[in-house]
Amino acid sequence: MTITEHGLHGHAHASADAGTPHPLADLSAAEITRVRELLIAELALAASTRFAYVGLEEPHKREVLAWEAGGPLPERRARVMLLDLADGKSTDLLVSLTNGTILQTVVLDGSEGQLPILVEEFEMVGDIVAEDPRWHEALAARGTSHDQVVCVPLSAGHYGYEEEEGTRMLRVFAFRMDHPKDHPWAHPVDGLAAYIDVINRKITRLIDTEPYPVPAEHGNFDDPELQGPPMESLKPIVITQPEGPSFDVDGDEVSWANWKFQIGFDPREGLILRRLRIIDGEEERPVIYRASVSEMLVPYGDPQATRFWQNYFDTGEYLFGRFTNSLQLGCDCLGEITYFDATFADELGNPTTIQNGICMHEEDYGTLWKHSDMFTESDEVRRARRLVISFFTTVGNYDYGFYWYLYLDGTIECEAKLTGILFTSAYPEEGYPYATQVAPGLGGPNHQHLFNFRLDMMVDGLANAVDEVDAVRVPIGPGNEHGNGFTFSRTRLQTEADAARDADGSVGRAWHIVNTEKTNRLGQPTGYVLHPTPTPTLLADPSSSIASRAEFATKHLFVTQYDPAEKYAAGDYVHQNPGGDGLTKYRAGDRSIDGEDIVLWHTFGPTHFPRPEDWPVMPVDHAKFTLKPYGFFDRNPVLNVPATTAHGTGSHATGSHAGCAHCAGDAGAACSCGH
Repeated sequence: MTITEHGLHGHAHASADAGTPHPLADLSAAEITRVRELLIAELALAASTRFAYVGLEEPHKREVLAWEAGGPLPERRARVMLLDLADGKSTDLLVSLTNGTILQTVVLDGSEGQLPILVEEFEMVGDIVAEDPRWHEALAARGTSHDQVVCVPLSAGHYGYEEEEGTRMLRVFAFRMDHPKDHPWAHPVDGLAAYIDVINRKITRLIDTEPYPVPAEHGNFDDPELQGPPMESLKPIVITQPEGPSFDVDGDEVSWANWKFQIGFDPREGLILRRLRIIDGEEERPVIYRASVSEMLVPYGDPQATRFWQNYFDTGEYLFGRFTNSLQLGCDCLGEITYFDATFADELGNPTTIQNGICMHEEDYGTLWKHSDMFTESDEVRRARRLVISFFTTVGNYDYGFYWYLYLDGTIECEAKLTGILFTSAYPEEGYPYATQVAPGLGGPNHQHLFNFRLDMMVDGLANAVDEVDAVRVPIGPGNEHGNGFTFSRTRLQTEADAARDADGSVGRAWHIVNTEKTNRLGQPTGYVLHPTPTPTLLADPSSSIASRAEFATKHLFVTQYDPAEKYAAGDYVHQNPGGDGLTKYRAGDRSIDGEDIVLWHTFGPTHFPRPEDWPVMPVDHAKFTLKPYGFFDRNPVLNVPATTAHGTGSHATGSHAGCAHCAGDAGAACSCGH
C-alpha cells in the first residue's frame, strides 16, 4: 500500500450560512456530481474506471461539537474508492468539497484486501465461466447446460492460495432455472464451484466433486397454485392518526416527543442515526452520537470442498446499502408514514436515488405504566408508543430489515428482521449434520447471521465508561441464613484489552455505559444499560480463516476509544482481507476506556439451523438488542404522558369502554384505559 498526500490537510474555517449543509448531512446529488467531475478532471480517469464507493468522510466528533457551540465549520470531505476493471488498480481517495482538491490518495496492492465488489463484476461472471470448456463439461455431467443455469457470484474470502494473492477473485455456483419465472434457489447444481480471476477473466480453479442430482421440485412461492386458496377469514386492520403524526421533520432532522436526532444513509452501512438526544426539561442531553450497522457476517457451516469458503460480509464486501428497497405504503409500512429517499453514487460516479428508502412512523405499543391502588382507589394507566425508523435491503437471496425503535421512556431498541430465501444446496444423504432437508433432495446448510453495530456513545457527554454487571447468588450463611439473598457484581472495564466480552444469560449480564462526571439527584452516575441477547457468537474454529478476518464476531461486545478513522469492525477493505484487521488493529494499543470518549461494538444475531417451514420463502426471524436508561433520569420520565382520549373506535365489546370499570362511558371523554 502506498500513500500520497495532496494539498491542504487543515480544516476550513468558513462561517456557516443558510445554504451550508450540516457537517454530518449526507452527500447531496450535487456534491456527488462535483466529486465525480473533480476526479475526472484531476486524474484523467480511464473509461474502465468504476466508483466502488462514494460517501461522506465525517469530521472528528469534537470538531462537530465545537461547531455546534459556535466554532468554525469543519471542512466538508468525501471518501471515494476507485477500481479500474482493465487492470485492477484500486485507489482510495479523500476529497475536499470545501476546497475542490484531492487531499489524500491510497493505492492498494491487494495485500490488505480488495475494494468492495461491483454489481458490474457480478454481471461479468457468466460470460467468464462460459469461456471455459471444463465448466460446460461439469454442467453436462449433471444433466444441464450453461444456457439453463444462472451463475451466482460470491465473495472469495482468503485461504492462502498463491494464485489469488493480490488478485481480484470471486467464487461461483450454478443454479438451474427451468423457466423465466422459476426461482433458481430450488435447483442448486451442487458439487461444482468455479474460482474466478475477475480482472484477467478466467477460471483459476474448478472444483468438481460428486455430481449430486439437481433437485427437481420448484420453490415458486409466488405461484398461486403453490400458495393455495387465500385465507379469507382475515379482516382489514386500519391504522389512522386523524391529526397526523406527532413528529416534525426538517430535512434530515427529526423531533418526536422528547427525542431529537438526525437521519442519515450510506451505501455501505445503510441507515445511520446521528446525534440522538433527549429533551429533559430545559436541557438537551446526548445519548448516542452515531449508530449504524458496522458489519454483517453470514458464515456457513458446511465443510464440503465446494462450500467451506462461504462466509459473506454483506456491508464490507457487498455494500448492502446499495440494495435498499423502495418501500411501499400498505405493504412494507402501515399507518401515517414519512419516507426519506436514499441518494448515493452509482458505479459510474453519478448520483442515483432510491425513493422511499427509509420509513418512519409511530406505533401504539400497549401499556406504558399502570396501577390500581388498593388503598387510595387511584386507578391510572397510560399507553406507550414508539417511533420506528427502518429500511430493508436485499442481498442476493436474503432480505434484511433494520428497525430502530425510540420509546417515550428513553429506551432505544434495534431489531433485525430476516426473511427471503435460503441459500440452498443439494442434500447429500439422510442424517447429514451440516444441513437440513427442506424439500426433496434440497438442503438448507447451517449458518449464522452476525450483525455488528457500532454505537458511538455520548451518554450525557464525552466522559463515558462501561461497567459489566452480573447477578450474583449469595450462599446461605451469616446475614443470609435462609438462602434467599442475591445481589449483583459491578466490574469497570478499564482498557480495550479488558473489553472483549461475552454475554451470559445465566447471570443476566448487562453492560452499563455511565458518565464518569455526571450524577443524578441520588449521586449515582447517569447512564444507559445495554441488554444483549445471549446467542452464540462465531461457531467456526478459532484458528480458522474466518475467525481471523472477523474477530468482531467472536465476542458480543468490544469497547474502544473513539477514533474517527475506526469505522468498520472488519476493517476498511474487507473483500479478500487476510485477517487481523478492524477491531484487531483498533484494540492493539490497549487504550484507556474509563472516562473517555468511547465506542461500543455489539455483535448479535441468530444461528440458523433451517427447517422445512423456512422453505420456499422464510417467515421473518428476529434479533435485537436494547438500551435502557439507568439512573439517567431522576425518576420515571413519562409521568407527564397524558391519558388517552377515546375516539369511539369500532369495538365489538359491550359498552363504550368495556372492561374498564372506572371509565365514565362517554365516548368523547378523556379515558385512561386507552380504548
